[in-house]
Amino acid sequence: MGGEIEKCIKVWIIVITSLCYCYYVVARIRKGMMRLLSLLPIFYLFITLPFNLNSVHIGGLTIFFLVWLGNFKLILFAFDQGPLTPLPPKLFHFISVACLPIKIKQHPSPQNAKPAPKVTPRSILSVIKPLFLALIIRSYEFRPIMHPYLVFALYCFHVYLGVEIGLALAAAPARACGFELEPQFNEPYLATSLQDFWGRRWNLMVTSILRPTVYNPIRRISTDIVGPRLAPLPAVIASFLVSGLLHEVIFYYLTRAYPTWEVTWFFILQGVCVVIEIMVKKAVADRWQLHRAVSAPLTAGFVAVTGGWLFFPQIFRNGLHEKTIQEYPIMIDFVKANLLFYKL
Repeated sequence: MGGEIEKCIKVWIIVITSLCYCYYVVARIRKGMMRLLSLLPIFYLFITLPFNLNSVHIGGLTIFFLVWLGNFKLILFAFDQGPLTPLPPKLFHFISVACLPIKIKQHPSPQNAKPAPKVTPRSILSVIKPLFLALIIRSYEFRPIMHPYLVFALYCFHVYLGVEIGLALAAAPARACGFELEPQFNEPYLATSLQDFWGRRWNLMVTSILRPTVYNPIRRISTDIVGPRLAPLPAVIASFLVSGLLHEVIFYYLTRAYPTWEVTWFFILQGVCVVIEIMVKKAVADRWQLHRAVSAPLTAGFVAVTGGWLFFPQIFRNGLHEKTIQEYPIMIDFVKANLLFYKL
């Protein structure tokens, strides 16, 4: 694993050097196609560099940061849009926003505002979640005697907690430098609808980058074709389609196996169901609404069942779950680092 860490350091040195070029050279090129063309070498590097990594945890996060978030942010930057516009005043600020899963608050709390209490429900959960993840990792030793449904539930929680904690740790340097950041997750298990789950609670960094790159352009185009009332619907489908394709790309990096497209169909199904949900809500307005005690379990259950049908088979088929479990010492280190970060 030491060799993997060394390769990761080399990859990120190249990434930081590339972003220095973007900050000092590309930013001075007029926005539009010329700036986009000047970014082509960076796109190439961001796409090829993750092939040097084999770890699910280190490689998976690097793929997500560079191939998806980084490239999409730089595409927006080419046209003076997105989180890198206006150009941040400091290089560190630019690098952090460009390649990390963070979104800086547009209206930070005033300096003379009343300090937040040290102990809050969110801070308590920030300690409980790593401990729960560590418990899940340890429980894998007993998989042979567990019911398959229980094992699958553990995998679901592992994916959620692993991604949330991994993104939180990646954002730690920016927080340590005083940036006020938007939340990356918002307790998705409390979602009362698919629209709530995918749009306001699950991996909000993806939502924030898909909105300006996919949703908004498709919505503008669709407005001229189907009118403003129906324009959001194809934009939603397009956003989920792009998300599915990029998940396929991530899986290809991790497995080096050609996609079988179940993951894409999973996200298309979610998009279609979100569209149906939007239409139903508009039809019934406020005349009828499920109680959250019913809608929350239905939402989580639907995502879990459809995930077991379409999302997880590609993981199981290529042994990603076993590889992830074998790397559990790395995850234990992640948990310890997370606890130390919040303690400080």
